[in-house]
Amino acid sequence: MTKESVFSICGMCTVRCPIKVDTEDGVVKWIEGNPHDPGMAGRLCAKGSAGVAMLYDYERPQKPMIREGKRGEGKWRKVSWDEALGYISEKLNAIKEKYGARAIALSDRGGPFRDIHRSFLRAIGSPNYLNHDCTCARNVQHAALSLFGSGRKTFNYDYGNCKHLVLYGRNVFESLRVKAAGAIMELLDRGGKITYIDPRAAGTAMKATRYWAIRPGTDYALNLGIIHTVLRDKLYDRQFVNQWVTGLKELESFVIPYTPQWAAEETGIAAEEIVSFAHEIAQDRPAVIFHPGWMMARYSDSFYAVRTAYILNALMGAFETPGGLFFQKGPGDAGAKGLKSLLDTIPKPDEKRVDGCGWKHKQFDAGPGLMHLFYRAILDEDPYPVKAYIVFRHDPLLSLPDPEAQKTALDKLDLIVAIDANYSETGWYADVLLPSATYLEKSSILTTGKGLKPGFGMRKQAVEPRNDAKPDWWIFKNLAERMGVGEHFKFDTMEDFWEWQLEDTGISLSDLEKKGSVSLTDKPIWWDRMKDLKFKTPSKKIELVSSRLADSNIESFKPYQSPQKPDDGYYRLAFGRSPVHTHGRTQNNPVLSEIMPENQLWLNAAEAAKLGIAHGDLVQVTSSDGSHSGTINAFVTDFIHPESVFMVHGFGRKVPWQTRGYNKGLGDYRFETGLLDVYDPVGGANSLMECFVKVEKAG
Repeated sequence: MTKESVFSICGMCTVRCPIKVDTEDGVVKWIEGNPHDPGMAGRLCAKGSAGVAMLYDYERPQKPMIREGKRGEGKWRKVSWDEALGYISEKLNAIKEKYGARAIALSDRGGPFRDIHRSFLRAIGSPNYLNHDCTCARNVQHAALSLFGSGRKTFNYDYGNCKHLVLYGRNVFESLRVKAAGAIMELLDRGGKITYIDPRAAGTAMKATRYWAIRPGTDYALNLGIIHTVLRDKLYDRQFVNQWVTGLKELESFVIPYTPQWAAEETGIAAEEIVSFAHEIAQDRPAVIFHPGWMMARYSDSFYAVRTAYILNALMGAFETPGGLFFQKGPGDAGAKGLKSLLDTIPKPDEKRVDGCGWKHKQFDAGPGLMHLFYRAILDEDPYPVKAYIVFRHDPLLSLPDPEAQKTALDKLDLIVAIDANYSETGWYADVLLPSATYLEKSSILTTGKGLKPGFGMRKQAVEPRNDAKPDWWIFKNLAERMGVGEHFKFDTMEDFWEWQLEDTGISLSDLEKKGSVSLTDKPIWWDRMKDLKFKTPSKKIELVSSRLADSNIESFKPYQSPQKPDDGYYRLAFGRSPVHTHGRTQNNPVLSEIMPENQLWLNAAEAAKLGIAHGDLVQVTSSDGSHSGTINAFVTDFIHPESVFMVHGFGRKVPWQTRGYNKGLGDYRFETGLLDVYDPVGGANSLMECFVKVEKAG
């Protein structure tokens, strides 16, 4: 019997926790958090523990398949890898010949393992890389750029020393980042405070020292009322603001009408509570964090809600200080060389992005673009036609609004290729489906972990791929070779690639394999917060009046508009996370589907009484235009705002080969009819919660 242990990185969600995987004779027997990481200490969440079930699930894609019937009909022909890759490369080469490489697009879920597939797209000459961020953090990214000149990942959060953590629907105890959740629990144990703001009392509200059941869509109003109080009562950090902030006078003038009394009328939070909170937070500064959020694709003014949360951090002086926000330090800050990037060795295409990000829409970061603008470009063939789409570990039909509207755009494509370790709604609609190895069956590129102690991390293969699955790096390397650009992919194994990445770093593979990661410094790196902060704006300061926004004729301070109230019998549909499931990726997992087989509809108790609905009743939910309807069990509770209903995201699956998740519960995305083109005009993210549904007792 051969027993082995491998240090790797989990792939059950986007947190990517460090793990240890134990095997016997090539079979995974145990997964736990990496014991060498103090933040993990062997701990793992339910999703991470269910990685074994995902690996050995017979309902995952097993062989390459080419569609034979209509798209989405479910008629497939199993083929060899040679035939599948030949079919794809022939189609792509024909499209490239007729329309140019710009007619080929690729999307993924983002993250640190993108170098090889992004390099494939760049090597063939296309600028059209996209990811999921239009349904996640684009508003946060653009708010950060407008204030600091750099994106949201410029900063991280020192929960361990924080005295007061403010969360706007950032459901930290159900999301679930194991290390962060542990640090936040320690914050509470030390006497620190959490203020949780959400129309629904999610799991985090149960641990919070203050919970505000805010009226949905009024986060921006609340922040304006808090800022008004902070400036009126001189509660801000004058030394920090004088040194690092521009535009304070303009902000002071703007918030004059937005008093706590005004904010109370909008939000439902008492004015005296807003004032008390502002004074309390000022006493704890600078060790405070107004978390700007993670998934902030919510309302059409979420950009300004996020921007004002960042502004509150600035007013509290909460940058580069223990207990606040700190600049993410990289290898260079530790006096070390960074990992090599394949993408950097390939010239950027001269073509403009098809979605217009960065040129037509100058306010939007060009990096991953915006998927909803990509769909519009497909339909209009403006500025040019797109004819092929490769979707890797991404499921836009389940994550973006209105899947039927998306299909109208997708039907204009000549080729859709899905690469995934699970059957997705988008993969089921593809022309070719390629089975990707799971994270336990593959090695990925080495990653750079930025933070107070930067370092490198390794995801290492634990067992051989099952069935006919292949690692994604192998798939894209072979496609590149068949498309005549193989000269950019001069490696035969991931170990070869690792050796190349590590050149000039002074770090060896054996160094990484010992513990799964290597730190580049022994001590945390802090900069002098009054001398050495590195804001990348033209002024080198935090710009409350943004030069970036001014370049696009966008106002830095937008007058508040009250959100729409639902009609009688209608409710604003909210959605969110469960600690058991990863968005829409794990509903068919053999273990997790048993723990949570379907979702429920949270409904305010007073509203339920009006509708004659009792807890557990079957209710009918109908989209505002009447085009989509479904039934679901009611979860009647006082702990949700009366204007809102809520369901956990990712259910209502329509892939019949996923027998455990098929038709279980409802999918919020299916009720977002007509919302594919509705998005925050400044932040760019989809307005996923500008959705209203009718609720009634099922017949």
